[in-house]
Amino acid sequence: MNNPKLTAADYPLAEKRPELITGARGKRLDEITLDAVLADAVTLEDLRITAHALLQQGEISAAAGRPTLQENFARAADLVAVPQDTIMRVYELLRPGRAKGKDDLLAAARELRETYKAERMAAFVEEAAEVYDARGLFKRRF
Repeated sequence: MNNPKLTAADYPLAEKRPELITGARGKRLDEITLDAVLADAVTLEDLRITAHALLQQGEISAAAGRPTLQENFARAADLVAVPQDTIMRVYELLRPGRAKGKDDLLAAARELRETYKAERMAAFVEEAAEVYDARGLFKRRF
């Protein structure tokens, strides 16, 4: 399937361009029906958001003049392949006063990059490590 250029007029994709939406197993949105569910032809994997769908949403955001939202969608796309427990552990480290020091955040960034290929999120966590260090946010607050 080719990747058409998306515009703000394509939002929301599920209503305006459902043919572009597929699940992780390749099932199209129009194939997810009550009959398919009852026939056990739909799994949770078919319902999970994909990195591609998030990047498409980001493309629409950029077309609507919202580049920061596009960046957020791109980072979210990075996280699709990251296990929930890892996401929650990194989230906890990002809360001011939770990480013991800069090395904790840098180790989390390294894991995101090396284990999950989540480059954008790794860069985000590295940037947070620098900012937290400069602002003294590693001091235990609680």
